[in-house]
Amino acid sequence: MRSALDKKELSATELTETYLENIAKTDSKIESYVTVTADIAKEQAKAAQELINSGKSSPLTGIPLAIKDNICTEGVKTTCASRMLENFIPPYNATVMDKLNAQNAVMLGKTSMDEFAMGSTTQTAFEKKTKNPYDLNRVPGGSSGGSAAAVSARLAPAALGSDTGGSIRQPSSFCGVTGLKPTYSRVSRYGLIAFASSLDQIGPIANSAEDCGYLLNAIAGFDRHDGTSANRAVPDFTSKCGQGVKGLKIALPKEFFEEGATDFVRKTVLAAAEKYKSMGAELIECSMPSLKYAVPAYFLISSAEAASNLARFDGIKYGHRSEKGSTYGELVLNSRSEGFGREVKRRIMLGNYALSSGYYDAYYGKACALRQEIRAEYNRIFETADVILTPTAPRTAFRIDENITDPKMIYYSDICTVTVNIASLPAISTTCGYDENGLPVGMSIVGKMWDEETIIGVTDTFERNFTKISAKAVK
Repeated sequence: MRSALDKKELSATELTETYLENIAKTDSKIESYVTVTADIAKEQAKAAQELINSGKSSPLTGIPLAIKDNICTEGVKTTCASRMLENFIPPYNATVMDKLNAQNAVMLGKTSMDEFAMGSTTQTAFEKKTKNPYDLNRVPGGSSGGSAAAVSARLAPAALGSDTGGSIRQPSSFCGVTGLKPTYSRVSRYGLIAFASSLDQIGPIANSAEDCGYLLNAIAGFDRHDGTSANRAVPDFTSKCGQGVKGLKIALPKEFFEEGATDFVRKTVLAAAEKYKSMGAELIECSMPSLKYAVPAYFLISSAEAASNLARFDGIKYGHRSEKGSTYGELVLNSRSEGFGREVKRRIMLGNYALSSGYYDAYYGKACALRQEIRAEYNRIFETADVILTPTAPRTAFRIDENITDPKMIYYSDICTVTVNIASLPAISTTCGYDENGLPVGMSIVGKMWDEETIIGVTDTFERNFTKISAKAVK
């Protein structure tokens, strides 16, 4: 698209209009967007074209993008797919939006998600419960299901999501696209409505690893507004694309292929590993014993932080306000009871329990200790390996009418992704095969801290030798 725009083979306005038309035709089936910002997109496309005409374009000038609805956009509703924020219009932009605006990218709209990013299906959304473009009877994954589905259904060429325990990578796996979770603090969280502050990270979803690299180039970097933002130089994250994998050492932790993974997913990801071997990489078998404790540790840490972060939504300062309640306490109780959905309430209660007197050391304290052990195990693996290869999810996308209200089943669908957030590492998911129903199988490449270039390059090498199949449901 960049090449076509710069060569004047099409205009930014034509490109944007095409996507807006696709959204109008198709998104009633997919429900990937909460808000479509057609007027803003057209104005931004017109301004972008003027820059292109004057020869002053940046890499993302005129490129249409979709934005997850927990990223603040000045003057545009940001709901977190929750009744609590159904009418919230932020008075400021998230830092990533300022960075995209500085390059004159075009915002097509805000995409649906699991409420407050708590879920793996996008079915906990207050309104738009997104469907999988490969099969409208299946979930798109979550919590960035709207962003992944929009890219998969060709309703956006790329999107931003957020990843707390796999929320970029798992929906990218289910929807057959590529999603990157950067190193924690690589991208500013300022303006990202917080779920779990020590785990959250904004990242790109696109049709290729290289495109993810271009987006990361635009949004990465130090931000004085974010106290956890890393003051590190931003490299060209696409610099290793096209270089191959000869001599690269790829680790395969056996537990990731055993803990709940279906036979088909296991065989498909191992076949991808053999493909890397045929291209000159060395495969290393290894072990990560703490994986069996990762999901409980993740949900204790994330729920504890969520309970703290979501305490601000009381119906007084902002957020949904109940019409019931004659006292302050009653008003807060009713506002939160009405504003939050079932899954959010479950996690708030779990988090408050884990932090309560008498249980803190037994639950939250032990989860934090396990966090250090998980980091240490990753460090040991990286002493002999350059990257790690795992399944992204234990299975392909499940049906909406399956028992998706069973929290244990949903929580364990994140078993292959949560350790990356716990250890603050970068990881990227891409498609490596399709099951008997034509549903995508995702694999993840995990890298060392600050080494996004390598995992993007490794994934790019596989993608150049693999043909992706477009979603059937939206043809």
